[in-house]
Amino acid sequence: MTENQLRQDLVRYARSMYERGYSSGGAGNISLKLPDGTVLATPTNSSFGDLDPDSLSKVTITGEQLAGQKPSKEILMHLAMYRQRPLCGGIVHLHSPWLTALSCLPDLDYENALPPITPYYVMRVGKLPVVRYIRPGSPVIAEEVEKLAKEHNAILLANHGPVISGKDIREAVFNAEELEETAKLYFMLKPFGMATLTAENVDELNSLFNMK
Repeated sequence: MTENQLRQDLVRYARSMYERGYSSGGAGNISLKLPDGTVLATPTNSSFGDLDPDSLSKVTITGEQLAGQKPSKEILMHLAMYRQRPLCGGIVHLHSPWLTALSCLPDLDYENALPPITPYYVMRVGKLPVVRYIRPGSPVIAEEVEKLAKEHNAILLANHGPVISGKDIREAVFNAEELEETAKLYFMLKPFGMATLTAENVDELNSLFNMK
């Protein structure tokens, strides 16, 4: 795909998430890696609902701005994940309601914030580790994400929201959607208890369908 097509894709997927309530106002950010290794990202203070493909930020993998508007303050977090996941082509950071609510719970398992409720969560995400609360925009978030990104394609930031990757922007969005729906199911089921997949079920899925 050409750079222009990828710009259009980023804008289209961002608008779709905005319209479905995955992002509100100027919350969240999204990026994709171009064939030459540079990165397109949402500008600072931009909304998923009205992005301009020609104004997207374009930066090097080390964060040097090449074109467009100033990138989101969270760009370092995106770049850290790209560096640790060479096959990653797209990243979504959301303040989506169910995952953000999950990130605020007091009893989170920091190794895996969600149990294996469905096979689709296991296939697309596997495990969801948590990074302790760090103020938005702090370079320390990128450092913590970088420690986990090699082994995980999705990470939950405490009291903040998720960071989700994929082999391209389409897969990153699909992974984000699956993760948000899993968090929603978790809250729906939590008052009643839930039957999760067994360790054997998870191992079978990982051996046959692991998409990470």
